[in-house]
Amino acid sequence: MPTTPQPESVFDHTYDVVVVGSGAAGLSTAMAAADSGLSVVVLESTEKWGGNTAMSGGGMWLPNNPLMKRDGVGDSREEALAYLEATVGEPGAASNRARKEAFVDGVDDFVLTAEKYGVELVRAPDYADYYPERPGGKIGRAVEVKPFDVKRIGSWWQTCQAPAALPVKTDDVWLLGRAWSTPAGFRRGAELVFRAAGGVLRGKKLAGIGAAFASSFLDVVVLQQHTPLWLSSPLEDLVIEGDRVVGVRITRDGKQVTVGATRGVMLAGGGFDQNKEMRRALQGIEGSPSGAPGNHGRPIEIAHKAGAALELMDDAWWGASIAPLDGHPAAFIVGERSFPFSIIVDRHGDRFANESESYVDLGHHMLEHDKDGPYWFVADARHARRYLRTYAMDPRLNKQMADAGIMVKADSLTELAARIGVDPARLDATVQRFNGFARAGVDGDHGRGNSAYDRYYGDPLVRPNPCLGPLEKGPFTAFRIVIGDLGTKGGVVTDGDARVLREDGSVIEGLYAAGNNSAAVMGRTYPGPGSTIGPAAVFGFRGARHMAASR
Repeated sequence: MPTTPQPESVFDHTYDVVVVGSGAAGLSTAMAAADSGLSVVVLESTEKWGGNTAMSGGGMWLPNNPLMKRDGVGDSREEALAYLEATVGEPGAASNRARKEAFVDGVDDFVLTAEKYGVELVRAPDYADYYPERPGGKIGRAVEVKPFDVKRIGSWWQTCQAPAALPVKTDDVWLLGRAWSTPAGFRRGAELVFRAAGGVLRGKKLAGIGAAFASSFLDVVVLQQHTPLWLSSPLEDLVIEGDRVVGVRITRDGKQVTVGATRGVMLAGGGFDQNKEMRRALQGIEGSPSGAPGNHGRPIEIAHKAGAALELMDDAWWGASIAPLDGHPAAFIVGERSFPFSIIVDRHGDRFANESESYVDLGHHMLEHDKDGPYWFVADARHARRYLRTYAMDPRLNKQMADAGIMVKADSLTELAARIGVDPARLDATVQRFNGFARAGVDGDHGRGNSAYDRYYGDPLVRPNPCLGPLEKGPFTAFRIVIGDLGTKGGVVTDGDARVLREDGSVIEGLYAAGNNSAAVMGRTYPGPGSTIGPAAVFGFRGARHMAASR
């Protein structure tokens, strides 16, 4: 219930905490605030809740977490911080030592509180950090929500941003990719079938990955803690008295509404990945985003107008994506890049990077190499026959991609090169050089398959290197790929308690930010699986706890 309201002439509604956004950062803030005894309202700008989180893989990179400790998996605060220093460094205030420490130190509170309310968290024990060979690197720091019965949230599921309810877990994905080519993949595929069938037989509708996170947290926040979630209620401005943010102005049901916040406002409304104008101005590229359609960056602009410092506005959670079709978002590709019998080439037919590297690294390499592209993902018949390709599962979309020139097939590499506008001799030379590396087991140009992260998605039955396989068997296929992203990285600068800072480092009292509304603690890199959602959830908690302690 709301706290005692201020006079009606000041606010239409008053709560202790106003949360702008309903993804991981927003729902985590709301959970922790209500757990601390505060009244909360969650505002979502669109008609669907869950944001990028509901559409995502749902993993959280949480070093030294309680689940690891229970499983006896070695990790420590010191190792986690050493790894963050070795990978992230300190590119700006958002990634300073204090923020890194706050993230690592906030993991236990987030995990244990979520579990207290019945959120079932599980580890992805085989998923490596993205640079596991660096100091402090580990395998098994990723955490996710166990597949959740969305029938528990009733009609709320109908307005979730999640595209579908599938009982998939993070650790399924790497094995399902080779479900019909390796025994382990086949077993995992069978497990998924039985998991789905078991749910149906028990009268459940199980959703995994990002949908599980969003739905299970909504179950706690809205149904258990009775926090109101207002859809189609975009933020219009902050209400500021003196130097303190005391509320927000929103539009709701076509009317201007003011909502007071006695303890603070949390900006958790996502990045600006869908704002082409901002992206052209700040990043020099419109991008091919895979995130929620409501991410236009309005909360960031409003905070900046109120004096907030900004960082990393030129950066994003980059990666390679299959070129989008009209009416369909770009298909972000992860595991398929590591499967053997495939390479990525530029417009000239040359390789330019390790195809299996972290998606952020590949995205940065694409930007540095040729921002305009096009790039092509080239594979031989075995890649299509042996592996599950998430972007090529729908025959109708495949036909549309073929008609649009996004998917091109040919019996020979020479013919394929001609059809995609690449010099046939140059592509042939690239393939022959790569094939030599594949037979030797060492990529002499870009080191593909050298890292445990690369090999996580490889095929262990392909030797001597599970990520390398020669391109020899026709027909050959090329998919046009573009520079995609999972969201933007830039936003307002915050401290270790998610408080928004000015350029001079002073705090804007009453204003907090987390998730992609804030500049990423991960800087310009991506240390491990779930490096977006993990910090979003932890800093949401830290902000809420700070508001609860403020008087």
